[in-house]
Parts: sequence; structure tokens; C-alpha cells
Amino acid sequence: MALPERIGKFEIRRKLGEGATSTVYLGFDPFAARDVAIKLIFPEILKDKQKGQLYQHMLVTEASLAGKLAHPHIVQIFDAVVSPEQSYIVMEYVPGGTLEPYCKPSTLLPVDRLVEIIFKCTRALDYAQRLGITHRDIKPANILLASTGDDNTKTSGDIKISDFGAAMMSGSEQTRTQVAGVGSPAYMSPQQVQEQTLNHQTDIYSLGVVMYQLLSGRLPYQATSNYGMVYQICHGEALPPSTFRVDVPAGLDAIVARAMQKNLSARYQTWGDFAHDLAQSFRVKQLAARQNNFPDSEKFETLRTLKFFKEFSDVEIWEVVRFSRWEVVAMETVVMKDGDAGDFFAFLLEGELRVSKRGRTLDQLVPGECFGEMAVARRDQTRGADVVAATTSKVVSISSEALRHASDACRMNFYQAFMVVVAGRLDSANARLAGI
Repeated sequence: MALPERIGKFEIRRKLGEGATSTVYLGFDPFAARDVAIKLIFPEILKDKQKGQLYQHMLVTEASLAGKLAHPHIVQIFDAVVSPEQSYIVMEYVPGGTLEPYCKPSTLLPVDRLVEIIFKCTRALDYAQRLGITHRDIKPANILLASTGDDNTKTSGDIKISDFGAAMMSGSEQTRTQVAGVGSPAYMSPQQVQEQTLNHQTDIYSLGVVMYQLLSGRLPYQATSNYGMVYQICHGEALPPSTFRVDVPAGLDAIVARAMQKNLSARYQTWGDFAHDLAQSFRVKQLAARQNNFPDSEKFETLRTLKFFKEFSDVEIWEVVRFSRWEVVAMETVVMKDGDAGDFFAFLLEGELRVSKRGRTLDQLVPGECFGEMAVARRDQTRGADVVAATTSKVVSISSEALRHASDACRMNFYQAFMVVVAGRLDSANARLAGI
């Protein structure tokens, strides 16, 4: 089939891939000046007497999400056309490929990297759930790597969840009547293969299967037919991933087992619970280097627990993760020096910091506190005191320049939180002056 020159207003550069229902092309949007991925549906698919209505339904579902899923770990849908002549979906182009190559025993990802990937998936799917969306087709082929290049580059960086064509919307007829034939059998929950009423826990199960496969290089259940697969999903017992990979900690075995519980009451109830256990696995099992190499999942979970970031959305927290600097500082390290340019502010996460002026201690900072925030008030602000590590401490710092280039929503949340911090300090100062 010849490469089309254009699809709608989009210039076609090359073919990216082809599936059972569509061809995906790399296109260029001349108006937005960006590369896009265009999924062109085969016309005969929508006319199929047996499954045409199902495919039409999936296409309309995906098209309806255009502009609605704005999350750093979900592929954005920019545009959609559904017509008898030509139907296609225009999406964000994600160049790194899918997770499928990393599901084989010979090409498995490092354990800390794959846990990071699953963590980001939990946050993205939690976001979708809060919008009333259940994906229903979570599998390695629908999780994309944002990075390109060699294998070392591809196994770092962000991920994007794609293909919401099988999604179920709350409040629609789909919540009561499931659509047969939706999803990939090996990744379906017991509730899905039995066509029971579904909620977000079916996606939790499917993501558990993906995690199992990324850890072990094999699916938890093996069968030669769909019927056999359904029976195994409903009645079989999967061996722990550590059976097939010796460097899998027992804690990760437990996380996978809970995500894949057949009974809904035993399975993770919320995405937050799933994400929390994944983040804890870094700390408890020391999956990552502890000094100055912090996994994104740990950064996200840490910021989310701070009172300062209470009003920040998940999207804004991820933005802060990307432009903040994280480090462990040794005792007696000078974090901020009296008289220096105030070009950053910071938060104390662990340990204790001492604030002093000419050798006289003015204050003691404890975990959770923000300091140096006046650096964002005036560009030429200089420090008015020394801040020194009284113990080994964990500090996250943000440059004034990074904040100035943050999104409007993120920046405004910072300014509002700063006002709360300053107001609290004024109240404390007044109380001390009054002798309280």
C-alpha cells in the first residue's frame, strides 16, 4: 500500500506500524508545527458485519477523549475524525516504542527501572479514574517509552499510556453492560473474562500482570487457547516472579500478588495504595542508590506528603519533580550562606538544619519546612543568614529561574503556598513578641 501524502490537514512522513484494525503513521501538523501519530482505521473494519459495531464504538470512545486526558504519563489525543469515508485519531507522537521488547527473559529491565515505570502507570491511571475512566486494555503494547536512542537511553525517562479505545466511562451504559471482545485475554482480570461489572480494580489487576511479566519475562498464566487462559485466570495460582528471577525482592512478589488477587476485596482497593507500596519498595529494599540518586516515584510520593504541596495537582507535582534538585548533605554542610545571592529556595525532607547569623543560632528547621523562599520575591535578594546542616539531611531545592519558567498553574500554587508560609511565620513572630 502506497504511503499517503496527507491525511486531512496532516503531512505524512512515514509508516510507524500496522495492526489488525489500523495503520499508524508519523505525521506533521503544519499549524501546530509538531510531529503527531495518526491512527488510520481500515474502512473495511468498520463495515464488518460481526465486529463492525464494536470497532465503531471503540473508535468513538477514543475520539471522545480528545483534549480531556492531560497527564504527563498519558498519550494526548489532539484530534479525531469519524466518517464513512475516512476515520482516524491524531495523537501525541511518542518515539521510544512500547514495553513489549522488555518482556523477554533475555531483555528484562533493571528492577528499579521497571518499578519506576509501574509507579508512573499507577499515577496516570489514578488520574484517569478520577475523571471516571477505566482503561480496560492495560498491556505492554499500550505503554510507550518517551525516550529514543540506544537501549541505555530507552530504559530511562518517562512513559506514556496509550490506546483508550476500550475505555469504560462512568455514568455510561458501559458500567452496567460490558462490551464482549474488549481487551487482551492474558491481561484481563477474572471479573473481565467473566463479563462482570467492572471498576478501576480491573486495571489494577492488568497492571499487576504487566509488572509480573516485566519482572519475570513470562506471563503469570500459560495456556494454548483462550478458554484455557480464562480458566487459569479464574482458578490458577501464579508462581511468584522471584521463581524466575533471583534478584526480585520478596516485597515485589507481595505487591504483584496483591495486585493480581482474584477476589476484589483482597486486591488493592485504590491506586494510591498500589503506588504507596511501590514507593516503599525503593526505601525498604534499597532498590536505588541512596545518596543523590532519587527515583522519580520517591520524589513524587515525598512531595505529595508535604503540607506545602497540598493544593498541587498530580500534573503539577510531576512538573516539580522534573525541575527540582535532590541531595543528601553531610553534617555541617553550608546549605545557604549569609550574603550570597538568593537564587533558589528549598525544603528540608529529613534531618535538621540550623539557621544562624554571625555564629548566633536563630532557628532550627525540621522536616517539612520551606526556607529561602524570599529568593522568589526579588531577583536581587541576598541571604540574611547561614543555613547549616546540624545532622545529615535530605534537601530538595528549586531555582528561581526554574520556577519562573514553570507552568502558570504550578507557579501560582507556589506563590499561594508561600503566602501561607509567610503568614504562619508572622503569626509565630507575633506570638513570641507577645510572650506567648
